[in-house]
Amino acid sequence: MTRTPLFRPLALLAPALLGGCSAVVLDPAGDLAVQQGNLVIFSTVLMLLIIVPVMTLIAVFAWRYRSTNTDAPYSPEWHHSTALELVIWAAPLLIIICLGAVTWTSTHLLDPYRPIGRLDAGRAVAATAKPVRVQVVALDWKWLFIYPDYGIATVNELAAPVDRPLQFDLTSSNVMNAFYIPALVGQIYAMPGMTTKLNAVVNHPGNYAGFSSNFSGDGFSGMRFRFHAVSQGAFDQWVGRIRAGGGSLDRQGYLKLAAPSANVPVARFASVTPGLFDAAANRCVAPGETCMSAMMHADAGEHHANVAAGRPTQKMAMPMAASAPIPATTQPGARLTGAGLPMPGTRATDVPATAGDRRTF
Repeated sequence: MTRTPLFRPLALLAPALLGGCSAVVLDPAGDLAVQQGNLVIFSTVLMLLIIVPVMTLIAVFAWRYRSTNTDAPYSPEWHHSTALELVIWAAPLLIIICLGAVTWTSTHLLDPYRPIGRLDAGRAVAATAKPVRVQVVALDWKWLFIYPDYGIATVNELAAPVDRPLQFDLTSSNVMNAFYIPALVGQIYAMPGMTTKLNAVVNHPGNYAGFSSNFSGDGFSGMRFRFHAVSQGAFDQWVGRIRAGGGSLDRQGYLKLAAPSANVPVARFASVTPGLFDAAANRCVAPGETCMSAMMHADAGEHHANVAAGRPTQKMAMPMAASAPIPATTQPGARLTGAGLPMPGTRATDVPATAGDRRTF
């Protein structure tokens, strides 16, 4: 994985000009981050084609047409130049067209949801390659990583083998956070009640920094973790040590872990309760809480059940009215719930029963 002769010197010069962080962004360890870094450099160089001449001409005009320079031409009646107008408008227009084309292609090629098609510029992903799946939960204020294919979990520690595709599923227990490993790939948000996806690959072994790049409260500054890029053999040994170390992460343990705490040390769990990530994403880890998936199924009703089962759906005999009267039993400001279910994250026992309520839990 190498840069072009033009971009490599710029990547090496950037840390001296912009600070140490740019060294990771512009000379990273992952192929997607390399492509994203090249986009930054390409866009900067393209814009400098305008900025440098303009700044140069400012100095030239100020010197040439200074008040003491009596040799400079004086044209008080000058008001238009077609050639100058063409240069002024054509150059920015061409740059915008070029940036638009690059943006269009890179938006699709570097889509975080799109599985990677190459390990680096010279190697494609093998058809038999099995990605490493990692389920990420942003907690207050720490990171939980679940490896569903290995049955282990860690807190504030992430490891992956080099030259192997990585698939991240991300969610949050409370507020929005941004998952970011500058050396690996660009950031992506982790949001409560939904799942986002990120595909990446790391090409060079190392110990890299990861953190949340979106402010999320008092413990935000300590919401950091280490990403270990190792060989496949070293990764298997790491998994083996976690399994041998003992410890289990169940739903009650998750609820304790999700409580706000800052600067949390690394923790490892040899086993994880199946379905824990899905419960976290659906906001129904605690017993008796309504899952968002159950809420959506209830809202969709019989039509959704028929579609899911592959049965034919029936069309309504008559169109629905444009509006329907609000039942008299509905209280002002009441929260709407699908098919009588409580809101996601709400225990069934916390919702007052009403007359004729036939719900069972």
